[in-house]
Amino acid sequence: MKIALVQVASPPDESPADRRARVGRLVAEARGADLVALPELWAPAFFAFDAYAERAETLDGPTVTAARAWARSLRAHVHLGSVIERDERGRLFNTAVLLAPDGSLAHTYRKVHVFGYGSREAELLTPGDRLSVAAAPWGRVAATTCYDLRFPELWRDLVDRGAHSVITPAAWPAARLEHWRLFTTARAVEEQILLVACNAVGTQDGGVELGGHSRVVDPWGTVLVEAGADEGVTRCEVDPGIVERVRAEFPVLADRRWPPRTPHPLPAAPVPLAAHPARPTC
Repeated sequence: MKIALVQVASPPDESPADRRARVGRLVAEARGADLVALPELWAPAFFAFDAYAERAETLDGPTVTAARAWARSLRAHVHLGSVIERDERGRLFNTAVLLAPDGSLAHTYRKVHVFGYGSREAELLTPGDRLSVAAAPWGRVAATTCYDLRFPELWRDLVDRGAHSVITPAAWPAARLEHWRLFTTARAVEEQILLVACNAVGTQDGGVELGGHSRVVDPWGTVLVEAGADEGVTRCEVDPGIVERVRAEFPVLADRRWPPRTPHPLPAAPVPLAAHPARPTC
């Protein structure tokens, strides 16, 4: 499996439309990859809080539409990072989107842990309230977004739902870069998953510098690739069987004893989203 991480800058003087056109040219450089991943809210810019309402869109809006065309052109899965999604009730969400090679929606996830520290995301956006896992050629896949890295209970829930890999778009500041490295490695090891984490770069509104250093971490904690701090495409190749082999060789997940519960096998197939009601404990 070939993965391409596309680090994107979102300068304040660039419109979302111009950015989509520029990023489309950048994504074209990822041709040959099976999975192309982009950062969190790169089109509207994560720290452009005053423009959130103006830049919100539906899942058939301009960012998703552009990414559908990229997926079809590359014949690859494209995780477009996330968009500010406006639902039918007018609520705004930070929604991650995975597209299949034919441009169809393969998976969506509304960010559960919206960020409040030095950020207005928690003030402006509605937290997501459910999780799901989808089938992909390389195994069962899920998503988390940025701040979710700090909440391991969410990740364990995804594993219980059958996830083998997790894609994590982010707008993680350079000031906490070592936390980014720590959490991406820790989540991959403790959940025995393949973690594909794509971070934004450059300076956004408010003078916030994003950290970059997008990375792919396998379930042993091996960093298969780590990008630098500049915009561009970083590639690596992954054996999609690594997760099953690690879980069979070192069956940590099967040895869980707390909290006490009745053991149950992992699902043989992805569990439909509708089967999982909202859980405030996420």
